[in-house]
Amino acid sequence: MHISEGVLSPPVLLAGSLLSFSGLILGLKNLKTEKIPEIAVLSSAFFVASLIHIPIGPTSAHLVLNGIIGLLLGWATFPAIFLGLLLQALLFQFGGITTLGVNTFTMAFPPVVLGYIFRKFLQKDKISLTFVASFLVGSLSIILSAILIGLALYFTEKSFIPVIITLLGAHFPIAIIEGFITSFIVVYLLKVKPEVVL
Repeated sequence: MHISEGVLSPPVLLAGSLLSFSGLILGLKNLKTEKIPEIAVLSSAFFVASLIHIPIGPTSAHLVLNGIIGLLLGWATFPAIFLGLLLQALLFQFGGITTLGVNTFTMAFPPVVLGYIFRKFLQKDKISLTFVASFLVGSLSIILSAILIGLALYFTEKSFIPVIITLLGAHFPIAIIEGFITSFIVVYLLKVKPEVVL
């Protein structure tokens, strides 16, 4: 779900950078020292999951795991995803430096919002409710991120509409997979280390 260099217009790049910068400020401001190892692990998981990607025009489809990151980290999702994207851009040329702001915002903002909405449904004694809530966070994070990527492309050039439709279609199966991955991880964590989730 990375947008490559040279695709987006300057106003879209600027808007994405400002929004991501705001998210990073909030994430770092609310960062607790004891969360740093957790952020490192989740940023690494994001980095690895995003390495295997299928090109779709100027963007790509791949596992993201942003839903689980949003559920566990809240606003610290922004620095976690930013670090993963920065390393991918520097080491593997996935995405790019100029698109770092847009890519960070589109992948971090939906899971942060969904995490805050659905976190109250995560309960150790109600596994079914926890499973459904986690599934929704995992799957909707992917769908909303794909929609934001689509909007970034649309506001750059209307001719990207066929690519946007393909992008959204390609991410629906990924959204289902991510929903299940998120659900199983959250249910497992509630059994073995509930303080990480609750």
